[in-house]
Amino acid sequence: MTLAPVIAVVGPSGVGKDTVMDGMVAQSPGIHRLRRVITRPEGEDGEDFDRVSDAQFQRMVDDGAFALHWSAHGLRYAVPATIDDNRRKADAVLVNLSRSVLLQAQEAFTELIVISLTAKPEVLAQRLSARGRETVVEQTRRLGRAKLPLPEGLNRVIEIDNSGPLRNTLATIQMRLQAERA
Repeated sequence: MTLAPVIAVVGPSGVGKDTVMDGMVAQSPGIHRLRRVITRPEGEDGEDFDRVSDAQFQRMVDDGAFALHWSAHGLRYAVPATIDDNRRKADAVLVNLSRSVLLQAQEAFTELIVISLTAKPEVLAQRLSARGRETVVEQTRRLGRAKLPLPEGLNRVIEIDNSGPLRNTLATIQMRLQAERA
């Protein structure tokens, strides 16, 4: 049985990854959104994820519970090994990844499509400020990282500007994914 592609959504903090992913799932029932495992402390929210301690995370690494894992922003993140079960049942599996892990993801999942979201600097700054999760210093640091390029060697990348209305972003993604699969 052929496994469905993994669609990795990447982009700087504040670009709207979670909102875009929610919209993609709402408009395409065959797309499954995978929950990541994160060592985010209690009281810090964000996307829908499975919270574990550092010790639990390490035990899970040792037990082979992850298809992919990495560190970013002082936290540890992982894609559960159950992703292949989801790939057997869905048209595509959607996951929020860090740019730094994309080449590993391409190797692990073979059929990987990267949706790289961007937005104008003023839009990113406004969104980061509005969500109120980071200090001004952290926001400034995240904005500085917004211009980091994707790693060389990725096979399938769709770049999308998410500065405007969500419906425009979703329509562009849908059109580009259809062209990608044709």
